[in-house]
Amino acid sequence: MKIAPEKSVFINCPFDAAFAPLFDAIVFATVCCGFVPRSSLESGTVAEPRMERVTSALFASKYSIHDLSRGKGEGEEGWARFNMPLELGIAMARRYMTRKLKGRRHDWLLLVSNDRKYMRFVSDLAGFDPAMYEGTVETLVPRIVSWLISRPDAIRTLTPKAVLEALPAFQARRHALGIEWVGEVPWSHVLVAAEENIPEF
Repeated sequence: MKIAPEKSVFINCPFDAAFAPLFDAIVFATVCCGFVPRSSLESGTVAEPRMERVTSALFASKYSIHDLSRGKGEGEEGWARFNMPLELGIAMARRYMTRKLKGRRHDWLLLVSNDRKYMRFVSDLAGFDPAMYEGTVETLVPRIVSWLISRPDAIRTLTPKAVLEALPAFQARRHALGIEWVGEVPWSHVLVAAEENIPEF
């Protein structure tokens, strides 16, 4: 199914179990605002390189959300992961490439932790105004909703409170889908589950 770029929002964030509640919140808030979340996970194919899947979804989206709240290394060796800054860089280049396309210029939201430590590992972001949150769903959802409903292509004006109140139902359905699919749930099923739990507005 072809999705209009102005309704597409590419999501760039960690995909591990620890971040899963926040990822679900981003997906659900995006759907609640009338947009379609896009991700490198959506194709379900391993026949093409991951970076090709990333650029394909990002270039097909007018909007993107980038979470750089996790800047420290992981595991015993303390290795940091640079996928998120890399994909943000691609989005910034995309914005430059579309700067002369009226109504089609790529727009992005940057999410960071309140401690401002992101400036230690990506200082070139000085001069931008990222959205800060405390690493919780309750502080993340207002940032997502406030940004998305102010985009010219938004079709719903739900409040963050309404989205947060409806989120547990989506999470429960998401969990049930995980059991049904014994692990990885097809992206299309995740989006249907989100649509089914949008609160009335």
